[in-house]
Amino acid sequence: MSEAHVAQETEAVTLQPVDSATLKSTGKVLAVHLSYSSRAAQRGRVPANPSYFMKASSSLSLSGGTVERPAGTELLAFEGEVALVIGKPARRVSVEDAWSYVGAVTASNDLGVYDIKYADKGSNIRSKSGDGFTPVGPALIPADKVDPAALRVRTWVNGELVQDDTTEALIFPFAQIVADLSQLMTLEPGDMILTGTPAGSSVIVPGDVVEVEVDSPSTSLSSGRLVTTVTQGEVPFAEFGNTPKVTDKDREDAFGSAEAAGLAAKKPVLTEDLKAKLASVATATISAALRKRGLNNVSIDGLQPTKTDRKVIGTARTLRYVPNREDLFKSHGGGFNAQKRIIDDLNEGDVLVMEARGEKGAGTLGDILALRAHKRGAAGVITDGGVRDLTAVAGLDIPAFYASAHPAVLGRKHVPWDTDITVACGGTTVQPGDIIVADADGILVLPPSLAEEVADEAVEQERRDAFVFQMVQEGHKVDGLFPMNEDWVAKYHEWVAAGGGQ
Repeated sequence: MSEAHVAQETEAVTLQPVDSATLKSTGKVLAVHLSYSSRAAQRGRVPANPSYFMKASSSLSLSGGTVERPAGTELLAFEGEVALVIGKPARRVSVEDAWSYVGAVTASNDLGVYDIKYADKGSNIRSKSGDGFTPVGPALIPADKVDPAALRVRTWVNGELVQDDTTEALIFPFAQIVADLSQLMTLEPGDMILTGTPAGSSVIVPGDVVEVEVDSPSTSLSSGRLVTTVTQGEVPFAEFGNTPKVTDKDREDAFGSAEAAGLAAKKPVLTEDLKAKLASVATATISAALRKRGLNNVSIDGLQPTKTDRKVIGTARTLRYVPNREDLFKSHGGGFNAQKRIIDDLNEGDVLVMEARGEKGAGTLGDILALRAHKRGAAGVITDGGVRDLTAVAGLDIPAFYASAHPAVLGRKHVPWDTDITVACGGTTVQPGDIIVADADGILVLPPSLAEEVADEAVEQERRDAFVFQMVQEGHKVDGLFPMNEDWVAKYHEWVAAGGGQ
């Protein structure tokens, strides 16, 4: 739909255009960080509650305009979104009443430059508030004429459809967002709320034309297509402030994935071949190989396994508890806390390592969360704290390692605090990405950079031990054989060449 046809009659509803007066009446532009399930899946995390940032009202622009990619930057990204326009003052409104405070909805494009995102610690002040970074329009759809859970948002780049989702897929309904924001601030008529973008957001370059449309398929009401053309800026950032800087992580976020950003996917350190090598050797042999490399403090000590016949090999994910403080447990212990979030984010082959300070006076794991970790594909759970429901946990298929059993709930001693950081567990340091090898004989932490050579050495050492054992069994003396002298080494290589140790 062209801007010339903004004023349209659809089921006797006149759609008013977004014009300069509309933009001037906008006092606040608020935006939701993450709200669509498809986008959350891309990001690999589902927020427990909505969070927000603000955009300058000077970033607003009309359909048919241009947006400048600043000189010296490479990661200008579009985000097609539904914009809510507040119709009447809203302060501490309920979720049930919140939608009645929305006057209209329209299309918006939450443009941002990832090259400068680092500079404002997540507030997005400069990366999202450039002039023209918030085009809206071209028409306002009356909010009372549509179902907020049945709107559709679509985005085209150079005529190709790249985003297509509906508000049925929202993690946080519009009413919740409006009610939540109104708890601490008055939403004034004309204020706009950008409600998040679905999957498909990516990078655009000068010459690209981006179009966003919001419509209600059941009523045929549409905002029309919001059109923005990208141009190249010529004025570089001044040296007296932050200048553009990007990492591969920025590129991955801006494009939506490592593949889309042209970044070679990192090969996993713990390959199936490496895993098979580590599974074939004793924990003691791996420990000896680590010690030869000067690593003496790489065992998690003092824990016992629920499965004495199982070996766990996986990649570390970490969770840290801090000592319970009642006010902090109230703010961080309930709901979708750090403990529940990381368990719900475990992947195939992960080993969750919990730092509980060796405190045994409360459970840090129970049967329900252990079952959820198993369903997520985790290889095991390790805690230097207590386990509740021990019989039930031990009956699950997922191995767990723990300091003691204890019937008390988490809040007696712990507050789940943060995840995927360096932690201390059972007397050693564990970092996310470390390789964990654990069985009834002990729990070892392998630095990823050494894992392959340690595994190869351990396999070779055990093959040599098998040869020595066989020779002693056949009646040979240990003198010169254990350790092997030159003659026995030559015989060992002949044995290997003949298929020994296979």
